[in-house]
Amino acid sequence: MNTDPIADYLTRVRNAIKANHRVVEIPASNLKKEITKVLFDKGYISNYKFDDDTVQGTIKIALKYNPVSKVSAIRTLKRVSKPGLRKYAGVDNMPRVLNGLGIAILSTSKGIMTDKEARLQNVGGEVLCYVY
Repeated sequence: MNTDPIADYLTRVRNAIKANHRVVEIPASNLKKEITKVLFDKGYISNYKFDDDTVQGTIKIALKYNPVSKVSAIRTLKRVSKPGLRKYAGVDNMPRVLNGLGIAILSTSKGIMTDKEARLQNVGGEVLCYVY
């Protein structure tokens, strides 16, 4: 049993980027699927696929690299709220990652979204991770 599945998700993606892999395979959950959709919508990954072959299922993520310099679109993935210490942010103290160049992924009452979307919908929530 894994105590922090989101940290495991981020670590698998981080390790695949460091090893210059094109595709990374991750055990699925609804929360991980939503985080993957946010990363795809914001252009950090090139494609994804949900395989429901097994009981748990898997997520296959195609990582995005610059065709010329071979640098990944994701420079840093940082876990913020941990099981031992949860971090929450209201609308008034929403985090800004790299002064708006990166995104913070939040778990709100209206679903998983970025910090900018949460500001527009006027909701706060648990800050899951920073991506830039």
